Amino acid sequence: MGEKLLIVESPAKARTLSRYLGKDFRVVASVGHVRDLPKNELGIDLEKGFEPRYEVLPGKRAVVAQLQKAAREAEKILVATDPDREGEAIGWHVAELLKGSQKPVERVLFHEITKQGVKKALEHPRELDPHLVDSQKARRVLDRLVGYTLSPLLWEKVKRGLSAGRVQSVALKMICDREAEIAAFVPEEYWN
Repeated sequence: MGEKLLIVESPAKARTLSRYLGKDFRVVASVGHVRDLPKNELGIDLEKGFEPRYEVLPGKRAVVAQLQKAAREAEKILVATDPDREGEAIGWHVAELLKGSQKPVERVLFHEITKQGVKKALEHPRELDPHLVDSQKARRVLDRLVGYTLSPLLWEKVKRGLSAGRVQSVALKMICDREAEIAAFVPEEYWN
């Protein structure tokens, strides 16, 4: 039986897991996100259902090459990125980049990094959750659409380098609307 490839986010977690798992596993860290929308353009196809266009992050090309080489050499590929929406998305991006290995990628969730917790998690792999992945994609697309359209306005009107967020921008709009209502209020006396 050949070596299994286990991909995690953190190099420290990779070292700990390597000690627990021994020679049957090669544990490699993605060191967080490996792909994102392009830095200097919208990167979202508005005509095709807001489809994002991802590219490998410039500082992660060596990590991706290492992951792809390890995937070609491995018998089995397991993604054990963090057990949240961002971790699921990172796992999906890694799986997309490893499609050339012609091996299926399974998802493992570690809720505790103990020998027993790791062993139990490895006994119950699953597929990547497309709902969590889509949730993170939607958040990222909204961040980009709001930020890419509002940030230049902030630079022009307030200060260069500021960025508008999808949550803060809406909250600020609600506060401004409410303040306008308060300013427009005309008090009238009335008696019951």
